[in-house]
Amino acid sequence: QVQLVESGGGLVQAGGSLRLSCAAAGRTFSNYVMAWFRQAPGKEREFVAGISRSGGSTYYADFVKGRFTISRDNAKNTGYLQMNSLKPEDTAVYYCAAQDLWRSIVVVTTMYAYWGQGTQVTISS
Repeated sequence: QVQLVESGGGLVQAGGSLRLSCAAAGRTFSNYVMAWFRQAPGKEREFVAGISRSGGSTYYADFVKGRFTISRDNAKNTGYLQMNSLKPEDTAVYYCAAQDLWRSIVVVTTMYAYWGQGTQVTISS
């Protein structure tokens, strides 16, 4: 198993930036495909970005393309989500997730077995 802990959330103005981190403990981090999801109040949890085990492949939801960048440092057992040009509609709790069953980046929440507790991101207009 792997345990995930997010950090880096906060309150920023529209147009600003935040960098989220996801620290992993337990089994070897590089065994897992990692992703970021988010959930706004009253809405379903949705896929934001994913990264392959090695970090060589990434995939983004259309609504964050060109603004967010996912990365990972397997030597530090940490994943990241750099968020730029933030908009009020990006306000949500952001979760990191990991799975080791599929080699591909998958976008469905139920395909991820491991989740962090979430970190709040609030964007003011």
